[in-house]
Amino acid sequence: MRYLVRVFTRKVFRVLPFILGLIFALVVVLQNGAILATSTEILWDTYGVPHIFGKDTQSAFQAFGWAQMQSHGNLVLRLYGQARGRAAQYWGEKYLESDRWVLTMGVPDRARSWYKLQSPAFRNYLDAFAAGINAYAQEHGKLIDDEVKVVLPVKAEDVLAHLHRVLHFTFVVDPETIGGIKQQESKAGSNGWAIAPKRSASGKAMLLANPHLPWSDLFLWYEAQITAPGFDAYGAALVGIPVLAIAFNNNLGWTHTVNTHDGWDAYKLNLADNGYRFDGKVLPFETTTLSLKVKQKDGTLKTEPLIVKHSVHGTVISQTGNQAVALRVVGLDRPYVLEEWWDMARAKNLSQFEAALKRLQLPMFTVIYADKYGHIMHLFNGQVPIRKKGDFQYWQSIIPGNTSETLWTKIHPYQDLPRIVDPKSGWLQNANDPPWTTTFPTAIKADKYPRYMAPRFMDFRAQRSARMLFEDEKITFDEMVGYKHSTRMELADRILDDLIPAARENGSELAKDAANVLANWDKKANANSKGAVLFATWVQQIDLHKVFSIPWSENKPRTTPDGLANPQEAVAKLKAAAAQVQKTYGKLDVAWGEVFKLDYNGINLPANGAPDPLGIFRSVWFSPQSNGSFKSVGGDSFVAAVEFSQPVRAMVLNSYGNASQPGSPHIGDQLQMFANQKLRPAWHKRSDILAHLEERQAF
Repeated sequence: MRYLVRVFTRKVFRVLPFILGLIFALVVVLQNGAILATSTEILWDTYGVPHIFGKDTQSAFQAFGWAQMQSHGNLVLRLYGQARGRAAQYWGEKYLESDRWVLTMGVPDRARSWYKLQSPAFRNYLDAFAAGINAYAQEHGKLIDDEVKVVLPVKAEDVLAHLHRVLHFTFVVDPETIGGIKQQESKAGSNGWAIAPKRSASGKAMLLANPHLPWSDLFLWYEAQITAPGFDAYGAALVGIPVLAIAFNNNLGWTHTVNTHDGWDAYKLNLADNGYRFDGKVLPFETTTLSLKVKQKDGTLKTEPLIVKHSVHGTVISQTGNQAVALRVVGLDRPYVLEEWWDMARAKNLSQFEAALKRLQLPMFTVIYADKYGHIMHLFNGQVPIRKKGDFQYWQSIIPGNTSETLWTKIHPYQDLPRIVDPKSGWLQNANDPPWTTTFPTAIKADKYPRYMAPRFMDFRAQRSARMLFEDEKITFDEMVGYKHSTRMELADRILDDLIPAARENGSELAKDAANVLANWDKKANANSKGAVLFATWVQQIDLHKVFSIPWSENKPRTTPDGLANPQEAVAKLKAAAAQVQKTYGKLDVAWGEVFKLDYNGINLPANGAPDPLGIFRSVWFSPQSNGSFKSVGGDSFVAAVEFSQPVRAMVLNSYGNASQPGSPHIGDQLQMFANQKLRPAWHKRSDILAHLEERQAF
């Protein structure tokens, strides 16, 4: 009997690990729906968001490349072709200027050198991302347009070239703004909030991410979740970028806003003896001759030379007579942007997050941060040149290039940048205004920084942003979401109390009728708001810099400018605006949504929201149409509202949907929610993802 017991016991112990393994596997299956120890997969939810579960980091990068191709394959390849400077060779003359810009700025060559400088581990990640792109194209070539297949195979250098083109030669300096015209209206904007526990109704910090970009081309956001051993982040990347640029994890999150950053200068050169004058000498240009190939209508290639000159300032971008202009841009020697973003998303606390930021690889963008520990931060992030003289305005013009006194060679270190952590107010905001107005009472003093660091102003959208935070002592998560969709016009609140009485007292009958419409208007740009079209038309006809009797003041940044400088002229402009609206739409009180439309991928809905300078937090940009209506072309894009409770609570939206590839059901599938001023839950727990699963792909 004892022998039998010993034999039984030995057999039980032999099979016990196997039994325990089965039990553990069963638990994993019940909790997660699959055993993932040795596999990588993409779980696609019903909004076309890829949730990537990588067996290791390299596999996660490869899956992310695959996912971007499934959602945006044609666009990704076209963007990479442009980043190579070979788009005209592939697709014809309409890309010629793009190629000239990219090649003149040295984007492809610099990307190749940047690739060699990456750490071995991160170089492998970039290779994996490119491999994912190529694997998708090989397996699903029928789903990709034939004309963009010429870009294949994609290399990691193409990924870096695309990043370089987007960051340095679209955001830092746009080809349409060179020549010293820095005041031109930007293609990019954004709102960002961080709310500390003392101002949060739940006692948990909250974050609002709200970039504004065109709804097309390289500006499209791609929403995703990336999970790998030691890494789990949810957010968005610009299409073609292999890491998340705006994200949150279980511990922290951040957003970016386009800051009032000046990271480039145009220098005027005086030419002499085939060179240029500098510090009393004549220096020769460094000259390189490149070849531009352009595909002709008959399919043949035409080759033309591209001569690129460099001075000590940078690349020469124009030459007329005995003068030339050279361009100097920050960040061309900082190749580790992607790894910095990756490590920001890996961080578990503020210290680790700032350790990544301190590398200063990202050339620009304000950082708004919040975490589960209750910390919030505003950082005026960027590579800011150390300049010997001049204020911000001075550096907006073309700079004399004949002396080293104007030539900057270094940037400010991290500790020099405007920054505030945990302000007394308990909240931070940025709506593309300078850092001085991030919170009230003022936490970052402009006088402590060089005058060239950032300008001094606060426009109406930023004032509306600050007003909503300033006036609410305890903000709930739902209130934050509601504020995000606010279409209240700060400009209307500021000026109608003067304009309406002036029109009623001294205006014509038409002007008085217009005043009555404005008096009954809700001062919003909702679809059913009647009076918003009339007011916006009036604003187009006035000079905002001259209309106010009290100019904007640093001492009263949230409540100025104010008052009408010339009531009689303002009323005359109102009459003219009323006549225009009456003629175009047949009535003065036409609803905003009758005129302004959310129009994307054949979906047409009454719009809400409007662009600057009306002072609306919910930013939507429109393009005029021939029939008098206006079509949405940009503005609010990816949105994330996050509360750092445990577990993290998050609501999101990608206005135009998470795909552009023909045939995808996710092109424009979120536009109705956008029109309804709604967000949707961010499914970042695996159980929630599986409950809303559209497709599973295993690798």
